[in-house]
Parts: sequence; structure tokens; C-alpha cells
Amino acid sequence: MIQYLVILLDDTSVSFCHYGNAKKERRLMPLETLKAGILFGMKENLNIQFVYPAYALPEAYDAVIEGIDHVKIMPAATPEGADVLVMNGWKECESWTAGAGVSCVLRLPKAEWFGQAGRVAALLEKTERLNVVLTDVETFTEDDFKAYERSLAEVANLLEKAYMNGKTPQLNLLTDRMMLEQMNNCGAGDTNITLAPDGKFYVCPAFYQAAGGYAIGSLAEGLEIKNAQLYRLDHAPLCRHCDAYQCRRCIWLNRKATLEVNTPGHEQCVAAHLERNASRQLLLAIRKHGTFLPDKREIREIDYLDPFDVRKEW
Repeated sequence: MIQYLVILLDDTSVSFCHYGNAKKERRLMPLETLKAGILFGMKENLNIQFVYPAYALPEAYDAVIEGIDHVKIMPAATPEGADVLVMNGWKECESWTAGAGVSCVLRLPKAEWFGQAGRVAALLEKTERLNVVLTDVETFTEDDFKAYERSLAEVANLLEKAYMNGKTPQLNLLTDRMMLEQMNNCGAGDTNITLAPDGKFYVCPAFYQAAGGYAIGSLAEGLEIKNAQLYRLDHAPLCRHCDAYQCRRCIWLNRKATLEVNTPGHEQCVAAHLERNASRQLLLAIRKHGTFLPDKREIREIDYLDPFDVRKEW
């Protein structure tokens, strides 16, 4: 059931996930399209999230946007009023400050993460929540998996110290799994859809801004998600049995790696399970210092990293 509508205000609206935005020329959504998109969201009782480009919008657009409850996803270059602030690489973090209640997304390639993961400690001092997105996870090799495991252990150690000092930082890679009791994936095509400047609907921003995407309807003709069941968790043969609840289960990455929207590639699965296992170790470490979460909230030990390897058991 669709609950969220993501509205890309411009072709160059910031990416907040794994995909890179291949569109470089500005193309602001026509004001009438914006109004029609908001009306669609209101009729369907959807939560609306606006994704901004790196330039100020005309005043007429601001007036329309402020007429409805919403969330603003904005790039670090234009952070004023952001609910979610997106930073690309460590360089954009150097002079960054966030207001109270602002969540942050840090997008960076694996080369910038390995060996530098400890730098997130400084960011967690400035924000209540940080989501780290590795933009090239689909290129992970066996050596990369080992490096990723080491980096997660390093950050887990920093988080343990923070919890010992009475702080409760949120970092998607490690703390989400400790709190979750069921899958909390991105939900593209299932719980959320995207409206692009061309007036068409897409599974998510990647299906418009990156190469090889496709539309799933339009404001003029209505929403038409073919084989809609394939975007749901109950039709994902591996994911529906998996307990790496923090995994984004990125639909765009799924299609890119396996040509199936409901089946992740090996790299996405292993990375998610390395995060899961590191979360387990962090939970055990924190509990050595006192009571933390109900005792029943356990992360069991497993002997695999890719659910595909144990599919016959499931």
C-alpha cells in the first residue's frame, strides 16, 4: 500500500540513495505539475517528501510547498530548512552544521569509507541520526568485504563508548538492526513512489535520474504498476525469510545486479549481513555495561553471509 510520495523538484535534485544522478541540466518541475502532484498526494492521503536541487526555488514554488505538510530532502549546498540533509563525500562534511531534528545522509564510495570510517564519530556529535550510503556497493570484492567488516567493527567500538557516556547516536549501518523486529526496507514501488518533473511516476528517483529506468504511470493517465506484487516483501523469495532487517533491499540495485526487482545481488546481501553481524556484536558489548533493550530483543548468531547459500533450508 502506497504511503509516501517523493517529488523530484528538478532533474538535478540531489540523490539520497545508492544511485548517481545522470541528469546534469536543470529542469524545474512546472508549477502546475507540482500543484497536481500535491493534489494527487492529498487525495491518496500520502506523506509527501520534496527532493531539492542545489539552487533556490522561485518564491511561487516555496508558497505552494509550504501549503502542505511535508519533508524536505536537501543538498548540503542549500541546507536552509532541510529535514534531511544530504552530503556527498567527506569534503562536504567539513564545514557542515545541522539544526535540531535534522537527519543526515552521507553518500560516498567505498574508497572513501575504508580506512576513514572513524570520521563518522564527529558527524554523530552534530546530528541525531546519520545514514551512510555506499554508492558502489555492487562492486564489492572479497577484499572489500573484509575491509568493510573491519570498518564496521571500528565504528561499533566508537558507538559503544558513546552509549557508555549516556549518548544514543543513530547510525543506520549498526543501530537500526538492534531496534528492529521486522524488515524496514526502502519500499520503492510498494510503500512509496516518485513523481518526476516530466509529470510521470517512477518506482523511485533512480528509475528517473539514472540510466535504464521506466515510468509506472503519470498524473494524466494515473498510476499503473505492472506486476505490483513483485515490489512487495512477501514476493521476495530470499528477503522474506531474511533477518537483516536494516537492509535497504534497494529495488534499483536489485534490478541492476540480477535483472529482478525482488532479488538482491550477492554484494548487497553480504554487505547487509556484515552490518547485521556487527550490530549483534555491538548489542552484546553495550549490554556488558548495563541493561539495554528488552532481553528478548536478540540477534541470533548465523553461519552464512548470503541467504542464497541457505535457500534450500528456507
